[in-house]
Order: sequence, then structure tokens, then C-alpha cells
Amino acid sequence: MKADPARQSQLLDLQAIDTRLSQIDHARKTLSQHAEIADLEGKARLLDDQLVRSRTELGDVQRELAKADADVQQVRDRATRDQQRLDSGVGTAKDLTAIQHELESLGRRQAALEEVELEVMERAESIQNDVTELERGRAELTERLSTLESARDDRLAELDADAANVVAPRDRLVELVGEDLVTLYDKIRATSVTGAAPLRQRRCGGCQLELNPVELGRIKAAPADEVIRCDECRRILVRTPESGL
Repeated sequence: MKADPARQSQLLDLQAIDTRLSQIDHARKTLSQHAEIADLEGKARLLDDQLVRSRTELGDVQRELAKADADVQQVRDRATRDQQRLDSGVGTAKDLTAIQHELESLGRRQAALEEVELEVMERAESIQNDVTELERGRAELTERLSTLESARDDRLAELDADAANVVAPRDRLVELVGEDLVTLYDKIRATSVTGAAPLRQRRCGGCQLELNPVELGRIKAAPADEVIRCDECRRILVRTPESGL
């Protein structure tokens, strides 16, 4: 392939742009906030699962408490009615004695039910405390995530602006270098990260290996417009005043 030295030299400018764009892309992908956010999101999912279980358990216990309350109230209402009948004195002595016995039985039943009610209330309070603590932790986690996401987005915006400034002259450089040379450059870059490298002090700026005398002699004898490539890494070698030829 032939390309005048100016076009070949501009390949290095194109490579500098692409290298910087790769660095910016790498910076985007490796932001510290990415790992921190992923870690917190994992913790948030665990907290959410715990919250679902605790809220479900709390709902069950609250229904159990409502039933216990209703059972106690039912016994209280029955005892109130019996006490009113007893106080009225209406009825035979046998009836009033039976009512008195029922009141004693209802008193024992109410005491037992109130113990059950108290135990359920204590469980409900304990679970409610768990739910409250989980909700507090989730709120703190949400706030930390929001702060990290804001910092991430700010940094990504900075990197996007940087990339926009860097890439601005690229299209013009591609036009100056020419489609044929850019096609070769892009093909090499797809597998070697960089597609072109300067030849300085007899070394390839890509693989950093020093060229042997035979290869140097071949390059020195090659026409200035001949596109040469490194025998080791196959990158396009751009001759410079410091090539050492």
C-alpha cells in the first residue's frame, strides 16, 4: 500500500485520539461508583426481601391480634349482660345462681383470653420494631445510593464532555488520512488495540521491540510513501525524524 508521509504521520494523531477515547471508555466502565452501587443494590434487594417477609408476618399477627381482641370483647359483652341481669334481680333463685356461676366462668375465660391477647400484642410489637428498623435501614441505603448515583452521573457527564472534545477533530483526520489507510488501521486496531505506532530509536512504539538490522535496512530502503508494518506486532509503523534509520 502507498500513502504519502503526511497521511502516514496523521495516523499518529488519529491513534492519539483513539487511545484517549479508549481511556475515557475504560474510565466510564471502571468508575468506583459502579462497584459500590452494585454492592448497595445487592444489599437493597436483601433488605427488600426481609421487609416483605416481616411485613407479611406483621400482617398475619395483626389479624391474629384483631381476633384475640374480638374474643376478649365478646366475653366482656357477655359478662356485662349477665351482670346487668344479676343486678336486676329478675328471675328465680336458680336462674340467678346460674348467672353467678357463668360470670365466674366468664371471668376465668376473659383472663385466659387476655393473656393470649397480651402475648400476641408483644409479638406484634416486636415484629413492628423489626419492620421499623428495616425501613430505617432501607431509607439510609436509598439515600446512599442516591448520593453515589449522583456522583457517578456527574463523573460520566464529565467523561462524555471530554470525549466530545477529543473526538471533534477525528472525522477531519479520517478524511485527511484516506479511506484505504484508515481501513487497514481500523482492522489492525480491532485486534491490537492500537493500529499505528511511531518508529523511534529503532523501536516499534507499539510492541516496544527493537527492530533487527535487516528489518531496519529494509525500511530505510523503502520509498517514503510505502506503508510499512512491524514484523512482530503487525502495526503500521510511521517513520519519524527520531526513527534512527
